Amino acid sequence: MYETLLYEVKESVAYITLNRPDRYNAFNQAMSVELLKALREARKDKSIRALVLRGAGRAFCSGQDLKDIAGIERSLGESVEKRYNPLVTLLHEMEKPVIASVNGVAAGAGAGLALACDYIIAARSASFVIAFVNVGLSLDTATSFHLVRTVGLKRAFALATLGDRLPAETALQWGLINEVVEDEKLEEATHAIATRLAAQAPRAIALIKKLLLRSFERSYEEALKYELYYQEIAGRTKDYKEGVQAFVEKRKPQFVGE
Repeated sequence: MYETLLYEVKESVAYITLNRPDRYNAFNQAMSVELLKALREARKDKSIRALVLRGAGRAFCSGQDLKDIAGIERSLGESVEKRYNPLVTLLHEMEKPVIASVNGVAAGAGAGLALACDYIIAARSASFVIAFVNVGLSLDTATSFHLVRTVGLKRAFALATLGDRLPAETALQWGLINEVVEDEKLEEATHAIATRLAAQAPRAIALIKKLLLRSFERSYEEALKYELYYQEIAGRTKDYKEGVQAFVEKRKPQFVGE
């Protein structure tokens, strides 16, 4: 189905694996197109309750494949508009939870891709590099949006302007990522958190994600208004009734997304 990706579904979780290991899963035109297609496929498939993005081989994603574009005159603004912006916008608007499972380096657009996910779990040997400045570029792939919101302005400035490697342990301490595990435990730990999220009430997850992602742009009064509105929506679902009944009966709820 895909030339640059692997796509599989297991226990209501879609695993999308960037599969250019010889290029450290760097983006070329084909991979950008296929990743967008895979994300759209997972979004519309009602049997999928959570997504995992990961990389084959020794890297998560090393950003744009510079060898692929060396010597080619092109509009970088147009490339960002047509290739990267649709990807991170889709992740931003995706109602299903998306986990980045970072097994190695996540650099440039690869770091931006990881940061656009809802939950980031990394192997202890993994690292993050906001590498744009190292080739004379500014930021893209929503990096400017997510970086400041996770690590603060001063650390974001240092990461973006120095282009240094940030080890997974430090990324965890700074709040850039959620979890660090031993390398050999990454697959198991990723599946564990993905299935936990997939077992939650889908409508509740979607509403929570909307509230959190827009919290920075709303006043306190607006936040209360939207909480009220979304809670009314959640309270009318079958999953809410199931959740209450399961609590009373002291069992795990079986959410169906209705």
